[in-house]
Amino acid sequence: MRAVWVATVANIDWPSQRNISPKAQRDEMRLMLDKLSQNNINAIYLQVRPTADTFYPSQLEPWSNWLTGKQGNKPNPYYDPLQFIIDEAHKRCIEVHAWLNPYRVTNSDNIDLLSKKHLYYKNKDLFVRYGGKYYFDPGLDETREFLNLVVEDIVERYDVDAIHFDDYFYPYPVDDEKFPDDVSFKRNPRGFSPEQKEDWRRNNVNLVIAELQKTIKSLKPWVEFGVSPFGVWRNDNVDPKGSATRAGIQNYDDLYADILKWLREGTIDYVVPQIYWEIGKKVADYEVLVKWWSENSYGKNLYIGHYASALELSKVKAWTKPNELMRQMRMNQQYPQVDGSAFFSVKTFLKNLQGLNDSLAKSFYKYPALSPVNRNIVGEPSAQPQNIKIIKDRDETYLIWDQVDEDGGCKVMYYVVYAFKGKKVGDMNDPSNIIARTTDNCIDIREFDEKFKGNYTFVVTAINRYRHESVPSYGVTRRI
Repeated sequence: MRAVWVATVANIDWPSQRNISPKAQRDEMRLMLDKLSQNNINAIYLQVRPTADTFYPSQLEPWSNWLTGKQGNKPNPYYDPLQFIIDEAHKRCIEVHAWLNPYRVTNSDNIDLLSKKHLYYKNKDLFVRYGGKYYFDPGLDETREFLNLVVEDIVERYDVDAIHFDDYFYPYPVDDEKFPDDVSFKRNPRGFSPEQKEDWRRNNVNLVIAELQKTIKSLKPWVEFGVSPFGVWRNDNVDPKGSATRAGIQNYDDLYADILKWLREGTIDYVVPQIYWEIGKKVADYEVLVKWWSENSYGKNLYIGHYASALELSKVKAWTKPNELMRQMRMNQQYPQVDGSAFFSVKTFLKNLQGLNDSLAKSFYKYPALSPVNRNIVGEPSAQPQNIKIIKDRDETYLIWDQVDEDGGCKVMYYVVYAFKGKKVGDMNDPSNIIARTTDNCIDIREFDEKFKGNYTFVVTAINRYRHESVPSYGVTRRI
């Protein structure tokens, strides 16, 4: 998979500013998706719930201030940003992974920024203040119940391809400040002793992860559940199963996120570790970490999170000479467990920093790629497209086929058109043979006429919501 993060907090990527008009927001997104499509990107992680507020109409939480400038204010003129982006992305055969932050409520201690309709004002006992910010208390059953309602609402109403969490579970530690969960621990220790409070915190997160997986699959079993954790699970001086790193933060110990348990038990469907350091970094070497995650992914889909922003922001020498990300991606090829890459964030990705996009276009992303089937989800192949034929009408030449009907609620995502030199079907695993991905049941092949000469055989496959590709249609040969 080839993905980028579209971050909304602080208006990093989209919308570029608060208070720009809905039309300007839509124009920005269309332009962004067009550029991503040109770069053969096939998925985005779209932040839709940054601070317990939303980029879609919700009865549970208010409209996001990152969208409209004031929490609770809906777009004016009105539109549904999440639905708009899903429609536009799917039209371009790009998946939408709805990215939520589970616990964060504010980015400051200014509670007045919250809408008066926010859940905070209805039940303040669900929230705690830590490090000058407000969070849901992860130790409460009510927190888990509410998060499940939020995710259920999204999956039920929207055709998202995945639900996604990043690295923010329990907040990153603040010096000399203790996380204020003594009261919730005493009320609901669930059999953990005071000496096991850290295990209790991990259990809080484990419970919500497992419950969310069940919630998602009960509604739409093809919708994935993924996490992009901080790049280090544990250092090996703390746990022999950990990586040969000396990171100052560890998922297991500081964020209370036991990623390996989730992978082992299948309560998440894929992982995108944020390996945001350069090759050779002393305390967290990219090479050490990509190898470690490859050996500890438990057969689940593994995509590497790359820090594209470092090409612009980092002063470290490795990031200032062309091109650290290309070296990392070449290294990924040594590990067959790595299923793809994701870049943070789309803004810096699209700037073509140090010729990043040029390099991708010439090598790794020269051809379209189909998103890999998720090995944690059982699904059936799509039905086969039928009645493929070529129709010529004056100056127009079309390849057309019958549209594949929806099967069991799992409709076709898009069609893939292959063209093979000669009169036989060739290697369908070679992406250079893909000439189009489309949601339509036809393509105009006049442009193809201008590029190639001789006999070509065309076949079409269908990709369904499980990402399973159908067997190809029978071939149609045409002399060009």
